[in-house]
Amino acid sequence: MLKLADSELPSPSTSGIDESYSDLRIDQLRILWVKVGGLWPLNSGGRLRSFHLINELSKHNEMTVITTHTPSEDPQALAAQLTTCRAIRSIPYTPAKKHSLRFLLALARSLFTRLPVDLHKNRIPALGREVASQLESGQFDICIADFLVAVPNLPRNLKTPILFFEHNVEFMIWKRLQKTQNSLIGRALLGLEWRKMRRYEHDACERAGVTVAVSEDDRKQLALGAPNSRIEAIPTGVDVDYFKPGDIAQEIPTELVFTGSMDWHPNEDAMLYFIDKILPLVRRQYPQITVTMVGRNPSESLRKAALSANVCLTGTVADVRPYIERAAIYIVPLRIGGGTRLKIYEALAMGKPVVSTTIGAEGLPLEDGKHILRADDPETFSQAIFALLGNQNQRLRMARYGRELMEQEYSWRRVAGDFERICRSLAKHRGT
Repeated sequence: MLKLADSELPSPSTSGIDESYSDLRIDQLRILWVKVGGLWPLNSGGRLRSFHLINELSKHNEMTVITTHTPSEDPQALAAQLTTCRAIRSIPYTPAKKHSLRFLLALARSLFTRLPVDLHKNRIPALGREVASQLESGQFDICIADFLVAVPNLPRNLKTPILFFEHNVEFMIWKRLQKTQNSLIGRALLGLEWRKMRRYEHDACERAGVTVAVSEDDRKQLALGAPNSRIEAIPTGVDVDYFKPGDIAQEIPTELVFTGSMDWHPNEDAMLYFIDKILPLVRRQYPQITVTMVGRNPSESLRKAALSANVCLTGTVADVRPYIERAAIYIVPLRIGGGTRLKIYEALAMGKPVVSTTIGAEGLPLEDGKHILRADDPETFSQAIFALLGNQNQRLRMARYGRELMEQEYSWRRVAGDFERICRSLAKHRGT
């Protein structure tokens, strides 16, 4: 386990802080942030959102982070990125792979408990002990449980208020996944899983002092199952200085791109669906079309499908921006999912028109035809691609509107200001 020496933070400064955020700089909050699944490198949407919020909050508050890392990840690299955190404690942990003996044992054991298997297999004793040890000191104003998977690793009886940060409505992901299954056994197991997940997710909302969702749609969905809980929403953010329009001369007029972690099942399902159902329609009219799918750990089945369809599958890359820059259109053909897709905001910030399913763009306040084109079946999805490929002026117009929206409304500093106000209201309520 990595333990960095605690250090005093410098006095907060309001220089350069916009007026809407500066009123928060009265007293430092003492925050314990618990994140199962790691924070570095930034190769998934969840990591990006958590990292940027921690980075912003730690500039003006005392932030202690407890997280995990796999053997291939360097916890010192995370510490080097989050230098304003008071302390970072990272515990080595490798999640059980699907169909492995560890996974099957977790599945069997979870059948006799209230815990869904996805949460059961991510209970980490060493992390739980570290969280309990930190909280026993009574030094924290709030504890942030980042994602539902963090909740089973918290002590049951906490005096410290909990902020439950839910990036997705988890049970909806599993419910939608069940609908894509052909196997009767698979459908039965996933039916049990999503119902368990729904119960536990709603219990987590009720246990927390406040739950923070990442869209108004998610807030409403969670509130249906936990009507007596305090549930608020913050928008999704994007680093508008890092993701910005590139050289238009580098764009390939017939290139499509998708970015995302390929070891997350909704992304894999989306890419297999695109290759099987949508790409053949596109190539009937544009046989020269090229497709690049960027993301870590693609499965063998996805590799085979991409190879047979002459689709470029990159695997892990150091920087997704060159791939987005050279594409004419960014595609998001998701059929499963929850929360909001940071990948869409990254594409918009880089000035790329986006074609997405409704589920892919769920929870994002984007105007159809202005910032994005929505399409929910192979025919309409391919038609939306045709409309953009055949009209460069429309592509440029959507690119301009998307970039302007990201700059004006969705920088991480602005989102962090909303998040911190919720944190402070919870801490203030504790003291009343």
